[in-house]
Amino acid sequence: MEIYVGNLAYATTDDGLKAAFAQFGEVTAVRVVTDRMTGRSKGFGFVTMPDAAQAQAAIDALNGHELDGRTVRVNESQPKPREDRGGFGGGRGGFGGGRGGYRGGFGGDRGGFGDRGPRRETRW
Repeated sequence: MEIYVGNLAYATTDDGLKAAFAQFGEVTAVRVVTDRMTGRSKGFGFVTMPDAAQAQAAIDALNGHELDGRTVRVNESQPKPREDRGGFGGGRGGFGGGRGGYRGGFGGDRGGFGDRGPRRETRW
C-alpha cells in the first residue's frame, strides 16, 4: 500500500520518514518529494508498505501526530487524476483542438491561434 504523508517538516529526510513507519512493519520504499530547482523538500512524501494491515496500523497511529516538530497528515495515497491532454486534432489544447483540423486553429477550443472567426479572403 502506498501512503501519503503531508505537512512534513522541511528537515524531514527519507531516512527519518522510514524510521517513523518501520516501527509498524516492513517499509519497501520512502520518498520525500523535493523541488527540482532548489532540492528543498516540498513538505510531503510517500511511504510504501507491502502489508496492508501494517500500513493501516501506521496510518492510524501517525495521522495527526507530531514528526520532527510538525503535525503530519497520513492517509492512503490516492491515484493522481489524469485529464485528457489531447494532441494533434483532438482533446483540449492540442493542435486542432476540439473543433478539429486546421480550420479550428492551433490551440484547441480554448481560444488558441486561429480561433478568431472565419478567414477573410485576401486578394493579391
